[in-house]
Amino acid sequence: MIESDKKIREQICLEVINHPNSVFNVLTPEEKENIQNNMSCSFFKKGEYIYKEGEKPLGLISLKEGKVKIFKEGVGGREQIVRMAKPVGFIGYRALFAEENNIASAVAIEDSVTCTVTYDMILKLIKTNPELSLSIIRSFATELGFSNNRTVTLTQKHIRGRLAESLLFLRDTYGFEDDGMTIKVYLSREDIANLSNMTTSNAIRTLSTFASEGVIAIDGRKIKILDKVKLDRISKLG
Repeated sequence: MIESDKKIREQICLEVINHPNSVFNVLTPEEKENIQNNMSCSFFKKGEYIYKEGEKPLGLISLKEGKVKIFKEGVGGREQIVRMAKPVGFIGYRALFAEENNIASAVAIEDSVTCTVTYDMILKLIKTNPELSLSIIRSFATELGFSNNRTVTLTQKHIRGRLAESLLFLRDTYGFEDDGMTIKVYLSREDIANLSNMTTSNAIRTLSTFASEGVIAIDGRKIKILDKVKLDRISKLG
């Protein structure tokens, strides 16, 4: 690795460790130095796998830049998106701490950068720093609450409610563009369908219906929320 590339990667790792929303903020300066020395940085192009189902996790992965979908393959190879990640969230942690192989895959939906801390280093810090342990537990508990809510949504709501819920989830996860209306992530119709537990054709039809009702506007993969109140009502009514 050339010196300039090494410095860039070191700087990226430092930014993850010192990010205001990072769980690593509770570490002492010495612990931060230790974790930096045991952290590696990786770059992924749009569409590249970060890890695959069945692989053994190598460490705790934090997303530094970009957007990532986590999905499982179901019957007939159909994907079910179970999570969407944004900086500086963790991915692949369940299998890591369970000491199991990954039960899902992660793919970059735009160019992304990850930083991975070795499992041994994380375990050492968890055992010696109660604040870090509590911070990680809180992060995991938040994700568990989200998963529980999504389970209810995907199994009990009708198609319109599921799709409305997915659009609101994408809004809450990634926010809006500068216009305050366009969701700041551009998914394919297939990905929207896989996030909403429906066929691609149903997703296309329901998006078109929402557009005709004035709830959203569609421009290719860009989705603009025109009526937030109505979209929220559709989601709640299911």
